Amino acid sequence: MTVGVAEPDVAAPAAPAPEPDARAVARRENEALREIRAPVAASIRFACVLGAVGALCGLVPFVGLAELAAALLAPGPVDTGRITLVGWLVVAGAGARGLLTGVALSITHFADQRLQGILRERLVRHLGRVPLGWFSQHSSGLVRKAAQDDVHDLHQLIAHHSVELTAAIALPVGGLAYLVWLDWRLAVLALVTLPFYAAAYAWMMRGYTGKMQEMNAAFARISAAVVEFVGGIAVVKAFGQGRRAHESFRRAASDFGGFYAGWVRPMLRLEAISTMAVGAPVVGLVASAGAVWLAAEGQVTPAEALTGILVALVVPTTISALGYGAQNRRTAAAAALRLHELLRTPVLPVADDPQVPHGHRVEFDDVRFGYEAGADVLHGITLTCEPGTVTALVGPSGSGKSTLATLLPRFHDVTGGAVRIGGVDVRDVDPAVLYRHVGFVLQDVQLVHGSLADNVRLGRPTASHDEVRRACEAGGVHDRITELPRGYDSVVGEDALLSGGEAQRVSIARALLADTPVLVLDEATAFADPESEAAIQDALSTLAAGRTVLVVAHRLSTITGVDRIAVLDRGRVVESGTHRELLARHGAYARQWRAHLGEDRP
Repeated sequence: MTVGVAEPDVAAPAAPAPEPDARAVARRENEALREIRAPVAASIRFACVLGAVGALCGLVPFVGLAELAAALLAPGPVDTGRITLVGWLVVAGAGARGLLTGVALSITHFADQRLQGILRERLVRHLGRVPLGWFSQHSSGLVRKAAQDDVHDLHQLIAHHSVELTAAIALPVGGLAYLVWLDWRLAVLALVTLPFYAAAYAWMMRGYTGKMQEMNAAFARISAAVVEFVGGIAVVKAFGQGRRAHESFRRAASDFGGFYAGWVRPMLRLEAISTMAVGAPVVGLVASAGAVWLAAEGQVTPAEALTGILVALVVPTTISALGYGAQNRRTAAAAALRLHELLRTPVLPVADDPQVPHGHRVEFDDVRFGYEAGADVLHGITLTCEPGTVTALVGPSGSGKSTLATLLPRFHDVTGGAVRIGGVDVRDVDPAVLYRHVGFVLQDVQLVHGSLADNVRLGRPTASHDEVRRACEAGGVHDRITELPRGYDSVVGEDALLSGGEAQRVSIARALLADTPVLVLDEATAFADPESEAAIQDALSTLAAGRTVLVVAHRLSTITGVDRIAVLDRGRVVESGTHRELLARHGAYARQWRAHLGEDRP
């Protein structure tokens, strides 16, 4: 007997809801960020306290220099003892600032590493409980981006931003407080240019949320144009339409360029002027002019004037830190929201009192199913697969074959009726127990980054090398593995570069090693060449022997010898029987068979 398989016919989920308001998104991002960094929040707060104290210690050199100036300018002999004491205080203040800041950043870096480990462990643990059907609707890139990029995007915020921002605020605030204690006019001089920057920044940020939405929409149009062009590049070049195919991308890029230039160009001059207003040269010049005038008028001492000038020069550091920190926070908040939503993906429900199947009889009892927020794609299907038999599901694309088959290993849960194995509803079986009873070989072969032996052992981690070898021999892939540089120790993607058909045979060997009594086969030869397909068919025949097998079939000639054929159309079983019985009825299956024979003719 040979076993054929079918093209995927899983219905697409409903279209996503419209994007929420930008303010609502920002609120959700901030909430997600608080939740995500909660495990290390205490460590970050402690590090911020150390950073603030360290920053205040950084004021000691400024005050010390002013005291040195006062001591040197005082009438009479120089007080060397006082100068020595102030010098040591300056050194101690600088050293304390470096030490406390270093300790604070070490704490946050350790916190960052700990948080990354916690998040990746949570992702692995949570996604391990998500229904398998979720992975068929979401690309592996989403999971990779979350585990690598999104977790990494939190680094700057956790390891640097909080401590550095706290220090950048504490230093000028402490300095300004000291200036107010000396003379409030010195503090005003340090801040006199700040209102100009604040007014310019407020003007530049007018309509920022709307502009960002427009920019994101423009980026989306460019991305869509790129995907459209790349996806059809072979066709358009073959017909000499390359220049025309570029047009949609060129138009999208041109529209974005025009929008962005129109938004940014008026702000560039203002931004340059406003940035200069809080730059160290301008702030220093204004503070120097004012302090010198106050000293000349006798309102402050020369030492106090010098202190005012030095402290005023640290104000720009706060503006810079706030600017860079805001961008880091936006990046981290967006990443935190994506992680938060991924971690809230509904998991596969587990029964409070799980049961164990008795036998391997498979029953679909009045099964109904529909994807979230969509209409039902299966309507009251009742079907029984007896132990040791092969049942094939056939029908046109979109009839629900693959959807029905994947309900057995709980890729999704039914929305009505029940799927049973050994008389037990699959929803009442612990997932670990279920996957010891149900195996599956699908068209989309997934091999993990590891040795070929480890990939096969996914079916049974405790299997010996001899058991792995025998499974690969039965799966028809042993000879290919022995040709590789390190044989079974060859690593997938490094020294084990396998074709689609060879990878499929590895997955069949994995299923053989798992030795599950119930088996689902769906599209196992979809991407195999004719030679590989013949080898896969032989391996599948070995795999199916003596098991309860449910096959999604496309090439009807390969399932003529199965025990039962169920014909699906629009989510319903319209016919059921053996190959001969169905041909004799001259119904839907007979029409498909005639069409199949016509396609096979030269």
